Amino acid sequence: METESAAAELRRLDTSGLLTLFTTLDAPAIGEMNGEYTAALLAQPNLFAVVTGKAAVENPLGTWLCKGFRPVDEDGGRGYNTFDQFGRVRQRYPMRTLLAPSRYDGAPAYTLLYRAYVSMCGMIHMVDEVRRAAPGVYLGMGTWGFTDAQRRVPRPFLLTGPVGPYRGDVGNARSAFTPGPRELPGPPA
Repeated sequence: METESAAAELRRLDTSGLLTLFTTLDAPAIGEMNGEYTAALLAQPNLFAVVTGKAAVENPLGTWLCKGFRPVDEDGGRGYNTFDQFGRVRQRYPMRTLLAPSRYDGAPAYTLLYRAYVSMCGMIHMVDEVRRAAPGVYLGMGTWGFTDAQRRVPRPFLLTGPVGPYRGDVGNARSAFTPGPRELPGPPA
């Protein structure tokens, strides 16, 4: 019941409330995030975020189902997003996972770096930060953009689970990728 009530509470909050709550939560350990987690957008900060969010995850070409993660070692892991594409389940948008300082408060966050792999999400410098709201309930803050201002806009999402096993690695790694300030800006100045 705690999982359902925690998820329901996150669905009730606006973006400001979600961001305030996010700064009070702890990051899950690398080993905790193992398997697939049902995913859903939460309250978005503005109309542009609502429209682009829905276009990305709730469109006829693919409905967002979940994120999948697996630890590689104690310092990081791998992951992907899963979509229902015309009745077929597909993994897309691979990412590297690690614990890193949050762009919002400098405290550790389970961080998803899409730029580590070749994909549209990597091209737009997408980075997600995840923290545990309750057992099996995770609050995420997604960011993307080409400017610092664009990458400061939080795009909240909900993960619950795990609901299934990790399906397997996908994607092509960028050669010699090293995260820079676009991906890991550190705490706000």
